[in-house]
Amino acid sequence: MRRVRTIYLPLLTLDPDWQEEVVKAVAPHHELVIYDESKPLAEQFAEIEVVLDSGGTVGTHEMMDAAKDARLWQIVGTGLDHVDIAYMKSKGFIVCNCPGMFSAAALAESAMMYILMLAHNYAECGKNFRSSVLYKPMGTELGSKVLGLVGFGVSAQVLARRARSFEMKIHAIDIRQIEEEILSEIQPEFMGSADDLDKVVAEADFLSLHLHLNDETRHIIDARRIAMMKPGACLINVARGALIDEAAMHEALLNGTLGGAGLDVSSIEPADPTLPVYQLPNVIMTPHTSGCTDSCARNRAQVCLENLNRISQDLEPLYRVDE
Repeated sequence: MRRVRTIYLPLLTLDPDWQEEVVKAVAPHHELVIYDESKPLAEQFAEIEVVLDSGGTVGTHEMMDAAKDARLWQIVGTGLDHVDIAYMKSKGFIVCNCPGMFSAAALAESAMMYILMLAHNYAECGKNFRSSVLYKPMGTELGSKVLGLVGFGVSAQVLARRARSFEMKIHAIDIRQIEEEILSEIQPEFMGSADDLDKVVAEADFLSLHLHLNDETRHIIDARRIAMMKPGACLINVARGALIDEAAMHEALLNGTLGGAGLDVSSIEPADPTLPVYQLPNVIMTPHTSGCTDSCARNRAQVCLENLNRISQDLEPLYRVDE
Protein backbone atom coordinates (compact mmCIF):
# COMPACT_ATOMS: atom_id res chain seq x y z
CA MET A 1 0.00 0.00 0.00
CA ARG A 2 1.53 3.30 -1.06
CA ARG A 3 1.75 6.40 1.13
CA VAL A 4 -0.69 9.14 0.14
CA ARG A 5 0.31 12.80 0.36
CA THR A 6 -2.17 14.37 2.79
CA ILE A 7 -2.70 17.76 4.39
CA TYR A 8 -4.68 18.23 7.59
CA LEU A 9 -6.54 21.50 8.18
CA PRO A 10 -6.93 21.74 11.96
CA LEU A 11 -9.58 23.90 13.58
CA LEU A 12 -7.53 25.91 16.03
CA THR A 13 -10.39 26.33 18.51
CA LEU A 14 -10.65 22.55 18.94
CA ASP A 15 -8.92 20.76 21.78
CA PRO A 16 -5.39 19.78 20.64
CA ASP A 17 -6.27 16.13 21.30
CA TRP A 18 -8.35 16.16 18.10
CA GLN A 19 -5.26 16.93 16.04
CA GLU A 20 -3.24 14.39 17.99
CA GLU A 21 -5.70 11.60 17.21
CA VAL A 22 -5.57 12.40 13.47
CA VAL A 23 -1.78 12.47 13.52
CA LYS A 24 -1.54 9.21 15.49
CA ALA A 25 -3.89 7.44 13.09
CA VAL A 26 -2.59 8.76 9.77
CA ALA A 27 1.10 9.67 10.08
CA PRO A 28 2.46 6.11 10.47
CA HIS A 29 0.88 5.08 7.16
CA HIS A 30 0.79 8.16 4.94
CA GLU A 31 2.67 11.41 4.28
CA LEU A 32 0.90 13.89 6.53
CA VAL A 33 1.53 17.61 6.81
CA ILE A 34 -0.32 20.06 9.06
CA TYR A 35 -1.48 23.24 7.38
CA ASP A 36 0.36 26.31 8.66
CA GLU A 37 -1.39 29.61 7.91
CA SER A 38 1.93 31.47 8.26
CA LYS A 39 3.38 29.68 5.23
CA PRO A 40 2.53 30.22 1.54
CA LEU A 41 -0.68 28.42 0.65
CA ALA A 42 0.25 27.18 -2.83
CA GLU A 43 3.37 25.29 -1.84
CA GLN A 44 1.60 23.53 1.05
CA PHE A 45 -1.07 22.12 -1.30
CA ALA A 46 1.33 21.15 -4.10
CA GLU A 47 0.94 17.46 -5.01
CA ILE A 48 -1.53 16.89 -2.15
CA GLU A 49 -3.90 14.00 -2.90
CA VAL A 50 -6.18 14.15 0.16
CA VAL A 51 -7.33 17.08 2.31
CA LEU A 52 -8.56 16.41 5.84
CA ASP A 53 -10.80 19.35 6.78
CA SER A 54 -11.84 19.70 10.44
CA GLY A 55 -15.62 19.98 10.46
CA GLY A 56 -15.61 21.13 6.85
CA THR A 57 -15.23 24.67 8.16
CA VAL A 58 -11.51 25.33 7.72
CA GLY A 59 -11.13 24.84 3.98
CA THR A 60 -11.53 27.97 1.85
CA HIS A 61 -12.11 28.41 -1.86
CA GLU A 62 -8.49 29.55 -2.12
CA MET A 63 -7.35 26.26 -0.58
CA MET A 64 -9.59 24.32 -2.94
CA ASP A 65 -8.17 26.24 -5.89
CA ALA A 66 -4.65 25.44 -4.71
CA ALA A 67 -5.35 21.72 -4.20
CA LYS A 68 -5.01 20.98 -7.91
CA ASP A 69 -3.94 17.36 -7.43
CA ALA A 70 -6.39 16.42 -4.68
CA ARG A 71 -8.79 13.55 -5.27
CA LEU A 72 -10.53 13.45 -1.89
CA TRP A 73 -11.76 16.22 0.40
CA GLN A 74 -12.43 14.42 3.68
CA ILE A 75 -14.60 16.27 6.19
CA VAL A 76 -13.55 15.33 9.72
CA GLY A 77 -17.06 15.81 11.05
CA THR A 78 -20.70 15.02 10.31
CA GLY A 79 -22.72 18.16 9.53
CA LEU A 80 -22.68 19.65 6.04
CA ASP A 81 -24.44 22.96 6.65
CA HIS A 82 -21.12 24.86 6.54
CA VAL A 83 -19.68 22.89 3.63
CA ASP A 84 -19.64 24.22 0.07
CA ILE A 85 -20.06 20.86 -1.63
CA ALA A 86 -21.01 22.45 -4.94
CA TYR A 87 -17.68 24.26 -5.14
CA MET A 88 -15.79 21.12 -4.13
CA LYS A 89 -17.56 19.17 -6.86
CA SER A 90 -16.70 21.87 -9.37
CA LYS A 91 -13.06 21.20 -8.55
CA GLY A 92 -13.49 17.48 -9.15
CA PHE A 93 -13.04 16.38 -5.54
CA ILE A 94 -14.71 13.35 -4.04
CA VAL A 95 -16.27 14.62 -0.80
CA CYS A 96 -16.77 12.37 2.23
CA ASN A 97 -17.73 12.94 5.84
CA CYS A 98 -17.74 10.99 9.11
CA PRO A 99 -21.38 9.89 9.55
CA GLY A 100 -23.34 10.20 12.76
CA MET A 101 -22.61 6.66 13.90
CA PHE A 102 -19.11 7.80 14.91
CA SER A 103 -20.36 10.53 17.27
CA ALA A 104 -23.69 9.00 18.30
CA ALA A 105 -22.66 7.83 21.77
CA ALA A 106 -21.08 11.17 22.62
CA LEU A 107 -24.18 13.13 21.56
CA ALA A 108 -26.56 10.73 23.28
CA GLU A 109 -24.67 10.82 26.56
CA SER A 110 -24.66 14.62 26.54
CA ALA A 111 -28.39 14.74 25.79
CA MET A 112 -29.03 12.29 28.65
CA MET A 113 -26.90 14.45 30.94
CA TYR A 114 -29.02 17.54 30.13
CA ILE A 115 -32.22 15.58 30.78
CA LEU A 116 -30.99 14.42 34.19
CA MET A 117 -29.65 17.83 35.16
CA LEU A 118 -32.92 19.52 34.25
CA ALA A 119 -35.05 16.87 35.94
CA HIS A 120 -33.11 17.29 39.19
CA ASN A 121 -32.70 21.08 39.04
CA TYR A 122 -28.93 20.82 39.07
CA ALA A 123 -28.14 24.55 38.99
CA GLU A 124 -30.54 25.38 41.81
CA CYS A 125 -29.19 22.46 43.85
CA GLY A 126 -25.68 23.83 43.45
CA LYS A 127 -26.80 27.28 44.56
CA ASN A 128 -28.54 25.82 47.61
CA PHE A 129 -25.48 23.76 48.50
CA ARG A 130 -23.32 26.88 48.47
CA SER A 131 -25.93 28.62 50.66
CA SER A 132 -26.23 25.67 53.11
CA VAL A 133 -29.90 25.17 52.18
CA LEU A 134 -31.01 21.57 52.66
CA TYR A 135 -33.72 19.44 51.00
CA LYS A 136 -34.56 21.88 48.21
CA PRO A 137 -35.49 21.89 45.36
CA MET A 138 -37.80 18.99 44.57
CA GLY A 139 -36.66 16.95 41.58
CA THR A 140 -38.57 14.93 38.99
CA GLU A 141 -38.09 11.22 38.36
CA LEU A 142 -37.88 10.21 34.71
CA GLY A 143 -39.93 7.01 34.88
CA SER A 144 -43.00 7.32 32.59
CA LYS A 145 -41.85 10.72 31.24
CA VAL A 146 -42.10 11.04 27.45
CA LEU A 147 -38.91 11.60 25.50
CA GLY A 148 -39.76 13.01 22.07
CA LEU A 149 -37.11 12.42 19.43
CA VAL A 150 -37.20 14.56 16.30
CA GLY A 151 -35.21 12.41 13.92
CA PHE A 152 -34.54 8.77 14.75
CA GLY A 153 -31.08 8.23 13.32
CA VAL A 154 -28.20 6.65 15.15
CA SER A 155 -27.70 9.31 17.86
CA ALA A 156 -31.41 9.34 18.68
CA GLN A 157 -31.47 5.54 18.81
CA VAL A 158 -28.51 5.48 21.20
CA LEU A 159 -30.23 8.10 23.37
CA ALA A 160 -33.45 6.07 23.32
CA ARG A 161 -31.60 3.01 24.62
CA ARG A 162 -30.15 5.02 27.49
CA ALA A 163 -33.48 6.67 28.26
CA ARG A 164 -35.12 3.24 28.35
CA SER A 165 -32.94 2.35 31.34
CA PHE A 166 -34.67 5.22 33.16
CA GLU A 167 -38.07 3.83 32.09
CA MET A 168 -38.85 6.79 29.87
CA LYS A 169 -41.43 6.45 27.10
CA ILE A 170 -40.06 6.96 23.60
CA HIS A 171 -42.02 8.90 20.96
CA ALA A 172 -40.09 9.42 17.73
CA ILE A 173 -40.43 10.50 14.13
CA ASP A 174 -38.23 10.16 11.06
CA ILE A 175 -38.57 10.80 7.34
CA ARG A 176 -37.43 7.25 6.53
CA GLN A 177 -38.65 3.80 7.41
CA ILE A 178 -36.76 2.53 10.46
CA GLU A 179 -35.49 -1.03 10.33
CA GLU A 180 -37.80 -3.50 12.05
CA GLU A 181 -35.01 -5.00 14.17
CA ILE A 182 -34.23 -1.57 15.64
CA LEU A 183 -37.89 -0.95 16.45
CA SER A 184 -38.16 -4.40 18.01
CA GLU A 185 -35.17 -3.72 20.23
CA ILE A 186 -36.03 -0.18 21.37
CA GLN A 187 -39.82 -0.60 21.28
CA PRO A 188 -40.88 3.03 21.07
CA GLU A 189 -44.40 3.71 22.29
CA PHE A 190 -44.91 5.80 19.15
CA MET A 191 -42.99 5.81 15.86
CA GLY A 192 -44.24 8.22 13.25
CA SER A 193 -43.35 10.16 10.13
CA ALA A 194 -42.61 13.85 9.55
CA ASP A 195 -46.38 14.44 9.44
CA ASP A 196 -46.51 13.49 13.13
CA LEU A 197 -44.08 16.16 14.33
CA ASP A 198 -46.77 18.28 16.00
CA LYS A 199 -48.04 15.23 17.89
CA VAL A 200 -44.58 14.39 19.24
CA VAL A 201 -43.91 18.03 20.17
CA ALA A 202 -47.20 18.30 22.06
CA GLU A 203 -46.78 15.04 24.00
CA ALA A 204 -43.10 15.26 25.00
CA ASP A 205 -41.84 16.06 28.48
CA PHE A 206 -38.35 16.31 26.99
CA LEU A 207 -37.97 17.05 23.27
CA SER A 208 -34.57 16.20 21.77
CA LEU A 209 -33.48 17.20 18.25
CA HIS A 210 -31.44 14.87 16.05
CA LEU A 211 -31.55 16.41 12.58
CA HIS A 212 -29.18 17.78 9.97
CA LEU A 213 -29.58 21.50 9.32
CA ASN A 214 -30.84 22.40 5.86
CA ASP A 215 -33.46 24.65 4.27
CA GLU A 216 -36.26 22.28 5.29
CA THR A 217 -35.20 21.85 8.93
CA ARG A 218 -34.16 25.43 9.73
CA HIS A 219 -36.44 26.69 12.57
CA ILE A 220 -38.38 23.42 12.47
CA ILE A 221 -39.07 24.12 16.14
CA ASP A 222 -40.63 27.55 15.66
CA ALA A 223 -42.80 29.78 17.84
CA ARG A 224 -45.95 27.83 16.95
CA ARG A 225 -44.46 24.50 17.96
CA ILE A 226 -42.85 25.89 21.11
CA ALA A 227 -46.32 27.14 22.11
CA MET A 228 -47.66 23.60 21.60
CA MET A 229 -45.28 22.06 24.16
CA LYS A 230 -46.52 20.99 27.56
CA PRO A 231 -46.13 23.56 30.34
CA GLY A 232 -42.81 22.69 31.98
CA ALA A 233 -41.50 20.63 29.06
CA CYS A 234 -37.80 20.92 28.21
CA LEU A 235 -35.93 21.29 24.92
CA ILE A 236 -32.69 19.40 24.26
CA ASN A 237 -30.46 20.28 21.30
CA VAL A 238 -27.12 18.64 20.52
CA ALA A 239 -27.52 19.00 16.75
CA ARG A 240 -27.58 22.51 15.25
CA GLY A 241 -28.72 25.74 16.87
CA ALA A 242 -30.74 27.01 13.91
CA LEU A 243 -33.11 24.04 14.11
CA ILE A 244 -34.84 26.19 16.75
CA ASP A 245 -36.23 29.69 16.43
CA GLU A 246 -33.99 30.88 19.23
CA ALA A 247 -35.82 34.18 19.77
CA ALA A 248 -39.06 32.28 20.38
CA MET A 249 -37.29 29.77 22.63
CA HIS A 250 -35.64 32.53 24.67
CA GLU A 251 -38.98 34.27 25.16
CA ALA A 252 -40.62 31.03 26.29
CA LEU A 253 -37.81 30.32 28.74
CA LEU A 254 -37.84 33.83 30.16
CA ASN A 255 -41.62 33.87 30.65
CA GLY A 256 -41.65 30.35 32.11
CA THR A 257 -43.65 28.66 29.35
CA LEU A 258 -40.81 26.22 28.77
CA GLY A 259 -39.57 24.25 31.74
CA GLY A 260 -35.95 24.39 30.67
CA ALA A 261 -33.41 23.76 27.94
CA GLY A 262 -30.21 21.77 27.55
CA LEU A 263 -28.31 23.27 24.64
CA ASP A 264 -24.91 22.45 23.19
CA VAL A 265 -25.34 24.56 20.06
CA SER A 266 -26.55 27.98 18.96
CA SER A 267 -27.18 29.54 15.58
CA ILE A 268 -24.29 31.97 16.15
CA GLU A 269 -21.26 30.48 17.86
CA PRO A 270 -19.91 31.25 20.31
CA ALA A 271 -23.19 32.29 21.90
CA ASP A 272 -23.36 35.50 23.91
CA PRO A 273 -23.06 34.31 27.55
CA THR A 274 -24.38 37.63 28.88
CA LEU A 275 -27.88 37.15 27.47
CA PRO A 276 -30.50 37.05 30.25
CA VAL A 277 -31.78 33.65 29.13
CA TYR A 278 -28.40 32.05 29.87
CA GLN A 279 -28.56 33.29 33.46
CA LEU A 280 -31.65 31.17 34.17
CA PRO A 281 -31.05 28.15 36.44
CA ASN A 282 -33.12 25.93 34.12
CA VAL A 283 -30.96 26.65 31.06
CA ILE A 284 -27.85 24.51 30.62
CA MET A 285 -25.53 25.73 27.88
CA THR A 286 -22.31 24.00 26.84
CA PRO A 287 -19.88 25.28 24.16
CA HIS A 288 -20.52 22.77 21.35
CA THR A 289 -18.75 19.99 23.25
CA SER A 290 -21.24 17.13 22.95
CA GLY A 291 -19.18 15.50 20.21
CA CYS A 292 -15.84 16.37 21.80
CA THR A 293 -14.93 13.04 23.37
CA ASP A 294 -11.90 10.80 23.17
CA SER A 295 -13.78 8.02 21.40
CA CYS A 296 -15.40 10.35 18.87
CA ALA A 297 -12.00 11.83 18.00
CA ARG A 298 -10.51 8.34 17.55
CA ASN A 299 -13.49 7.16 15.51
CA ARG A 300 -13.25 10.06 13.09
CA ALA A 301 -9.48 9.70 12.80
CA GLN A 302 -10.00 6.06 11.85
CA VAL A 303 -12.46 7.09 9.12
CA CYS A 304 -9.75 9.36 7.71
CA LEU A 305 -7.23 6.51 7.77
CA GLU A 306 -9.64 4.07 6.14
CA ASN A 307 -10.38 6.44 3.28
CA LEU A 308 -6.70 7.24 2.80
CA ASN A 309 -6.01 3.53 2.60
CA ARG A 310 -8.74 3.15 0.03
CA ILE A 311 -7.40 6.02 -2.06
CA SER A 312 -3.95 4.43 -1.96
CA GLN A 313 -5.46 1.25 -3.43
CA ASP A 314 -7.62 3.08 -5.99
CA LEU A 315 -10.78 2.00 -4.20
CA GLU A 316 -13.96 4.04 -3.78
CA PRO A 317 -13.78 5.98 -0.47
CA LEU A 318 -16.52 5.45 2.09
CA TYR A 319 -19.29 7.84 3.16
CA ARG A 320 -19.51 10.00 0.06
CA VAL A 321 -21.74 13.07 0.36
CA ASP A 322 -21.19 14.52 -3.11
CA GLU A 323 -23.49 12.14 -5.00
